[in-house]
Amino acid sequence: MPTTSKSPVDDAVLWQALRAAVRAPSPHNTQPWRFVVRGGRVEVRLDRGRVLAVADPDAREARLSCGAALFNLRLRMAAAGHETDVRVMPDHADLDLLAVVEPRGAHRATDEERLLAGAIDRRHTNRRPFLERPVPLHLRGRLERAAVVGGALPFVAARPEEFTPISDLVRKADRIQDRDPDYHAELRSWLADAGRPDGVPTVALGHAPAPDNVITPRDFGAGAGSRQAVFERQPLLVVLTTAGDTLAEQVVAGQATQRVLLTAAAEGLAVSFLSQPIEVPAVRAALGEYVGGTPHTVLRIGFGYPGAPTPRRPADLVTSFVTTDRNGVE
Repeated sequence: MPTTSKSPVDDAVLWQALRAAVRAPSPHNTQPWRFVVRGGRVEVRLDRGRVLAVADPDAREARLSCGAALFNLRLRMAAAGHETDVRVMPDHADLDLLAVVEPRGAHRATDEERLLAGAIDRRHTNRRPFLERPVPLHLRGRLERAAVVGGALPFVAARPEEFTPISDLVRKADRIQDRDPDYHAELRSWLADAGRPDGVPTVALGHAPAPDNVITPRDFGAGAGSRQAVFERQPLLVVLTTAGDTLAEQVVAGQATQRVLLTAAAEGLAVSFLSQPIEVPAVRAALGEYVGGTPHTVLRIGFGYPGAPTPRRPADLVTSFVTTDRNGVE
């Protein structure tokens, strides 16, 4: 295990934070992040080699994923009793440097921080059908609060008249992507065999969605068996938005997304992403007009049977250390 130089955080805490960071979600489990540790500071960087060229050519979803990893990292440090200073997009000349996290001193962890940190390892994307059981109003309120505290504006669609326009856009984007052979080739390349530390294992896919579902999850074309699955008819949909669409807002939206995901996991809720309308520019624009903001994430939330987390690359594989002397010289 590499060690840091003159770090205000001991190595055990730092590695706990880095291991938490890599548990963040990402499209197709691409894990598009790298971390550089310089004298105790942690840089969160975009890994361009893991950006989806077809589904995410502008690296929008990749930056969201890195924002989620950033949130996990700073949350784990906070739960361990360390205050951090976080700067998002600190260098206009280096746009792949998404954030810098610098420990600042002692911090008294809150009950919420400990609760959310405890959900990091339990959280996973649930691509299977949920129960026909509505999410109670008080839990919806907690999810909304998590989004707002995280820096996003949530659009919560719980009634048919609210979620039908969104589900229509999900299906429209799904049809557009389904006609693109390059999209399907990219999708297949991220299906993972046993033992692979990235990609989506076929055991996590479940059955293919039936064509008449209200919500159409992404079909990887490799469901477990040939039977089609009927998904819940009354899902709770949450669209997380920001006022603008800067690179910094994308990173912030990723942090807010992860706060919502961990809040849901802590409350026993299942969540899956409906990324199709985010990945088709014309549909994303139409969704933005409907919800009144720049949409970054569409979440399907409900009660479901527990699944298992997908694999991750080890933290030491995606982390590099730069040694500095007492004057900060490398």
